[in-house]
Amino acid sequence: MAKQIRIALRNCGVIDPERIEDYIARDGYMALATVLTELTPEAVIEILKKSGLRGRGGGGFPAGLKWEITRKVQADQKYVVCNADEGDPGAFMDRSILEGDPHSVLEAMTINGYCTGASKGLIYIRAEYPLAVERLKTAMAQSREMGLLGDNILGTGFNFDIDIRYGAGAFVCGEETALIHSMEGLRGEPTVKPPFPSVEGYLKKPTNVNNVETFANVPVILNKGWEWFASIGTERSKGTKVFALAGKINNVGLVEVPMGTTLREVIYEIGGGIQYGKEFKAAQTGGPSGGCLTKKHLDTPIDYDNLIAAGSMMGSGGLIVMDEDDCMVAIAKFYLEFTVEESCGKCSPCRIGNKRLHEILGKITQGNGTMEDIDKLRNLGTVIKDTSLCGLGQSSPNPVLSTLDNFYDEYMEHVKDKKCRSKVCKSLMQYLVIAEKCIGCTLCARNCPVNAISGERKQAHFIDQEKCIKCGACMEKCKFNAIIIN
Repeated sequence: MAKQIRIALRNCGVIDPERIEDYIARDGYMALATVLTELTPEAVIEILKKSGLRGRGGGGFPAGLKWEITRKVQADQKYVVCNADEGDPGAFMDRSILEGDPHSVLEAMTINGYCTGASKGLIYIRAEYPLAVERLKTAMAQSREMGLLGDNILGTGFNFDIDIRYGAGAFVCGEETALIHSMEGLRGEPTVKPPFPSVEGYLKKPTNVNNVETFANVPVILNKGWEWFASIGTERSKGTKVFALAGKINNVGLVEVPMGTTLREVIYEIGGGIQYGKEFKAAQTGGPSGGCLTKKHLDTPIDYDNLIAAGSMMGSGGLIVMDEDDCMVAIAKFYLEFTVEESCGKCSPCRIGNKRLHEILGKITQGNGTMEDIDKLRNLGTVIKDTSLCGLGQSSPNPVLSTLDNFYDEYMEHVKDKKCRSKVCKSLMQYLVIAEKCIGCTLCARNCPVNAISGERKQAHFIDQEKCIKCGACMEKCKFNAIIIN
């Protein structure tokens, strides 16, 4: 754990999140007090711009620049929105911050309100996060009681308050325009940008949208200075990133490492390597819309630009590790299944194109694929990326395209040899009886649910491939290792 630097997670597990006194004891609300009494909004924004803080929700847009754009727009009402709609499978970074350090987000949103000229904040959070919601409500009540939220904050005359809005779990509502529509009571569908939310967002008013982890970095940057934050990370990606390690890795959970840390360091030094001593095969970064990184990427520094160059992306920070037993064609199909299910359906490339991609992958994993199908995957995936309306559709083909680039031989095996080397695709598997090992105990035949196994007692048995449903019951029951998967 020595390679970690905890900035966004600095208070998680250290303070009691339901006691504002604990947060204050660790410099909590000091940044807000300094901002309201000593700094102009322009000065705060300049500090953030110099720090190099980029949005941690996936897009990586410079946070200070977004704040500046919102500030410059003239309007009678502005809003600050915290995107806590964490929908990536295997991701729980925002949840941990909200459950372990809710005041850091409230403080940062209040600072944002001061800088952008907003008087109202909204936290859009998944309804599936009940503990996070409860602790946010507790933190908001405590902040109001101490004069840190609401009217006349710290006696400075600045008014700012925060409400909670609930999301129903739609993945597409992580996209800021879809999120805003959902908060307005409309369908959670994205719209064409421009205008960007900073100009015309919630209720057609200028709205600054940042995610939980981005906000969690703001108070500590103002307390320690932009130079300190900018000294961490790489030239174009400053600070740290929280990753949720999951999959075939020994140490699962949250880690926070400086930008530029290599994939090898994260997986083998912090993550403790691959489970059961197996070989590393790939790591999916950026959630279901990210790409697969392989052994050749192990020493690539992880930052926004390097991940995009490798055919993946940072995303919100999910990092799922796969080993030699994973079939990359099946993995691509699994992630695409998720995005097909979560597409809002507004634009044809995403709604129809991803469905066709999924069908082609299904055809390949069932042993019915052709070389023409592989060409279709690449061409269709490229068209979907280029023509989809929002980031969901524009990134959804990434798992397919990255596995085609890095594991083309596996696709060829599925199509030409009708084989799945990882023995994951059931339609390409065959359960066979080794005659020399079979003693004819009939245990396999008695446990076969479709009566696909025949043979006399004390004689080698036979599996009818036409009847076999590949359930594996025979192999599980055989005590003599006489059944293998071909």
